[in-house]
Amino acid sequence: MRTPPLYVGPVAPLRTGYRDGMARPRIDESAGLDALGALRDGDTSRDTTARAVRYLLQAFAERVPGNSVELRVPPFGAVQAVPGPRHTRGTPPNVVETDAATWVALATGGLSWADAVAAGRVTASGSRSDLSALLPVLRPRSAERPAPA
Repeated sequence: MRTPPLYVGPVAPLRTGYRDGMARPRIDESAGLDALGALRDGDTSRDTTARAVRYLLQAFAERVPGNSVELRVPPFGAVQAVPGPRHTRGTPPNVVETDAATWVALATGGLSWADAVAAGRVTASGSRSDLSALLPVLRPRSAERPAPA
């Protein structure tokens, strides 16, 4: 006699924002700072850029928790942050989008918000999308890694 497969009913996918339903692992500080150091030293590989961008997005979301602004850095990641009304469906009312190099420069203090917007390197829409008071995420000194002894 064959045992029928177990059926537990429909299972809703995890709502993590990722297509595969799995949350991305947290990037530890050491790996994130190493990636930023490698970018500063000229390593522009996709893996290094992705790790640095995702680390800075993660740090931004931790520093400014909330759900009212969606910060997008395609193709590497997006986070919801900034206190305010929660967004749950459709296109968020407050969206900030930029490229990887601009995000790294903004998040580490290498570029001001006003200069990035004026140069057209950032697209920001919505009443809460001005991130000038929330940047940089890391001060230039904290992004420095001590030289190995």
